[in-house]
Amino acid sequence: MMIGFRFTLTAVIIVLLSACSSSSTNSRYSQKYDSIPSRLPTADELVEPEPSFEPPSRQGNRSYSLFGNTWHILDDISDFNQEGIASWYGEKFHGHLTSNGETYDMYAMSAAHKTLPLPTYVRVTNLDNNKSVVVRVNDRGPFHGNRIIDLSYVAAYKLDMLKSGTARVKVEALQPSSGNEVLAVTPPLKMDAIEQFYIQVHAGSDSERLQAEAERLQNLYQVPATTQPNNGLYRVVLGPLAEPQTNKLLEQLRNAGYPDAFRVAVP
Repeated sequence: MMIGFRFTLTAVIIVLLSACSSSSTNSRYSQKYDSIPSRLPTADELVEPEPSFEPPSRQGNRSYSLFGNTWHILDDISDFNQEGIASWYGEKFHGHLTSNGETYDMYAMSAAHKTLPLPTYVRVTNLDNNKSVVVRVNDRGPFHGNRIIDLSYVAAYKLDMLKSGTARVKVEALQPSSGNEVLAVTPPLKMDAIEQFYIQVHAGSDSERLQAEAERLQNLYQVPATTQPNNGLYRVVLGPLAEPQTNKLLEQLRNAGYPDAFRVAVP
């Protein structure tokens, strides 16, 4: 079965970066194309999440531009419902960071959407067979054709849309406490009560080269990155991030060829 491209915001950025080079080593994905996982979901993985109150994530909730289009994150989703084409993404993106800094798990009930706040719980109904599933939106996309939502592999499996690859769906925002109602946007999270960290990746004297590296890492991992003066030199740092996000990104950086990366507490 042929599967079309499943684009999330982070995947699109990787494609744009790799287009500037003839080498494929710049991509953080081990696969060039997406693929079906080697096993079916377990019974536990088919359990849908229960919508709960969550503050907006620190990442992925700002307006952004791509391919000549600008998307603004919705301020009010109290009446949100949308109909269109859904797609899904799987093995290629499994284990990599989503737009809000979490790790994509193709066996979790999650999804990508261009403008819903991250995270948002939604009910997705397959209009061709009336099957539905509750998913947690934690990523940006899809940016292919007229598709409105990108579902995880397990969500697409439950909607019985793997064979076709896409499906006509209805997407509805959910109320955390009462099923298929609306989810109001939560107030901004106060940052000063949570310990945060930088991740230092490089240090040196060439500020222009290090700034270019900071910009590359920012585009690659979709997290803030900059250079900071440090005892007459400059250091490239990513963040600030909360501790769970810091640890996940630090592990990915070390696996990607930055074994000396380390975290630094924000003063």
